[in-house]
Amino acid sequence: MRPLEGLVVLDLSRVLACPFATMVLAEMGAEVIKVEQPGSGDETRGFEPFAQGPGGEVSGYYMACNRSKRSITVNLRSEEGREVIRGLAAQADVLVENFPVGTLKRRGLDYGALSALNPRLVYVSCTGFGQDGPYARRKGYDTVFQAMSGLMSLTGERGGGPVKPGLPVADLSSGLWVAIAILSALQGRERTGKGGHIDVSMFDAQVAQLTIAAARYFALGEVPSRLGTEHPGRVPSASFRCRDDKWLHITVSDQHWQPLCRALDMPALGTDPGLATNAGRLARREEVMRAITEAMARLTRAEAFAALDGADVPAGPLLSLDEVMADEHVRARGLVERFAHPVLGDFPGLRVPLRFEGWEDPRLGRPPLLGEHTDEVLRERLGMSAAGIAALREGGAL
Repeated sequence: MRPLEGLVVLDLSRVLACPFATMVLAEMGAEVIKVEQPGSGDETRGFEPFAQGPGGEVSGYYMACNRSKRSITVNLRSEEGREVIRGLAAQADVLVENFPVGTLKRRGLDYGALSALNPRLVYVSCTGFGQDGPYARRKGYDTVFQAMSGLMSLTGERGGGPVKPGLPVADLSSGLWVAIAILSALQGRERTGKGGHIDVSMFDAQVAQLTIAAARYFALGEVPSRLGTEHPGRVPSASFRCRDDKWLHITVSDQHWQPLCRALDMPALGTDPGLATNAGRLARREEVMRAITEAMARLTRAEAFAALDGADVPAGPLLSLDEVMADEHVRARGLVERFAHPVLGDFPGLRVPLRFEGWEDPRLGRPPLLGEHTDEVLRERLGMSAAGIAALREGGAL
């Protein structure tokens, strides 16, 4: 038994943050019913990249965040369609939505309306800037939240312009906050018997993650500058180019300093008492970085990593995506699994990276075809007949 089996999640969300959250719950055992627009579905079904298979093409973007769910199509602009949602919400444990503020209230599907039908419902609204405040009605995307939260101001090479991370970190981390919120609310419901409404702002989520950068501002009044791969408060902690033009990242504490100097043949630095502590190395950052840069340029990445790893100095090669997928530890930990897809055939995916003892581990499932489960969900959950479902479909509700 997986830890979330028996939990029913009604997922009215689209694109990335919330679908990522509900996929994590689904692969830990929850039944996630994804509600999609008839005809088109979640807009990411049309996003590149497209995987090609014997039966056609499927969006890799959609598959990355919608595995293990059941898909139904419901037209929320139709009153009959909204009645279907009310019926499903009356039985659900959790409802997740990321519509613009006020949209579902106008359609009679807000928390107040649905909690009247199901007081135990945990209702999550995830928007760009939250349900209130001066920005509440603004629209935004991942990179907007990165920019406005200060994250992008911290990212980039020394003296250069701002750079966005290589992944949509605002979307993905907001999805994790949504999952945390849901699990927290469910634990609270166990004690009170009542659900509640959770307001998740993607902007708030990014500001909350400033953590160490904010600590420097609170403690020192410092507005951190861009340092590339260097750490503002630890030296050395950076990526270095090796002789073969590959890169190795090193991060050390005081106990690693002398072993690093021995491994890289820098005896003068290793015996310099002024560099024995991080404070001393911070004060002489340029000198230390120049010496390590020169030492690393004499070695290939494999040679440098072998020397540092052999000295128990924390270091790791900067791997490209293909190198990651081929990495022996990635393979040993089973981080890439496969599912059978009716259009693509056998296809890989990244597993939820949790291991349980006492429950079954998360299980990789395939993403649903659009509306694949509409009829069976309405039969199972609402007791509808084939004729009733057909009438709804004929009327444009499904």
